[in-house]
Amino acid sequence: MSDKQPIREGRFSAIPGIASLTLEGRDAVAFAQAQFMSDVAALAPGHWHWSGWLTPKGRVIALFALLKHVDDTLQVLLLDADPTAFAAQLQRYVFRSKVVVRVDAGVQPAGAFVAPVDASGSRFAAGDDGGLELDLGTALQPRTLRTGVAAASDDSAAQAWRQADLAHGLPRLPHAQADAWTPQQLSLERLKAFSVKKGCYPGQEIVARTHFLGQAKRGLVRLQGAGVASLGEVLPAEGERALGQLVCAAGDEALAVMPLEAGDGPFLTGGLPCRRVPLLDGLAR
Repeated sequence: MSDKQPIREGRFSAIPGIASLTLEGRDAVAFAQAQFMSDVAALAPGHWHWSGWLTPKGRVIALFALLKHVDDTLQVLLLDADPTAFAAQLQRYVFRSKVVVRVDAGVQPAGAFVAPVDASGSRFAAGDDGGLELDLGTALQPRTLRTGVAAASDDSAAQAWRQADLAHGLPRLPHAQADAWTPQQLSLERLKAFSVKKGCYPGQEIVARTHFLGQAKRGLVRLQGAGVASLGEVLPAEGERALGQLVCAAGDEALAVMPLEAGDGPFLTGGLPCRRVPLLDGLAR
C-alpha cells in the first residue's frame, strides 16, 4: 500500500471498533488522573489527547482518545475494547469518588479523509446537534472523525482508516493483545499517550522505571506484506528463531513489537516475505 490513503472527498463512513463512554461528576478528572496513564489534569477543556489504562504490571488494557468537555465531564473514545466490560472494570475503582461512568449507547463514529471544518490538532469541536469533530489527520493526510453523523458502513473505507492508524503508529489491538504489552513496547511515547511525571496510576512504577533507566528493549515496527494478517511471529528471512510478534494488521499493513536493534530485514510473516517501512508522524496530540 502507499503511505497516502485513498481520499474520499466529503464522504463519511462508519468507523467500527470505536465506542464512547462518559465520566461525569465532581471527581471525574481526579478519578481519571489516578487511573489513566496520561496527564489528565493538564488537559484543557475543549481539547483531547491519547491515553490508556494499564494493569498494575504496566500492561496496556485499552487505548483511547480522552476528551475534556468541562472540568467535571470527560469522554472516552475507546479503541477496540468492549465498552461495557471496560466501564464495569473502571467502576470497581470508583469507591467514594463523585463520578459516574456510563457507556454512550448509540454513538457510532464516522470518518472521512478530509480536513476538519472546526477542529484542529488537539482541539475538538462540538456541533449544535451534540456531535463532535476531531482532527485525526496530518498535514499530508487529513482525516476527520465525527460523532452524531449518520453514515453507512463501507468495508474498504474502514480498512483504509485502520491502515492509516497503523501507518502512524496507533495500535488497534485485538482482544487477544490486551494485557500483553507495555506502553514503551507499543512505542506510545510517539503519541504522547503516557506520562512519567504526573504521579501514581496503575502500572506507573514500571512505566517510569523503564523510561528513566533506559530499559526499553523492544518497540513498534511497521511492516507491509501479504502474510501479516496471520498475526503470528516475525522471523528473519533465513532462520527459525522469532524476532518479534505481530500485534495488529489491516490488509497488508501491520505493526509488530520487535527488538530495537532488529534492523531492516528482510523478514517473514505467515511464511511470506514482508518489508519494514518507516512509521509516519503527525498523530501525537
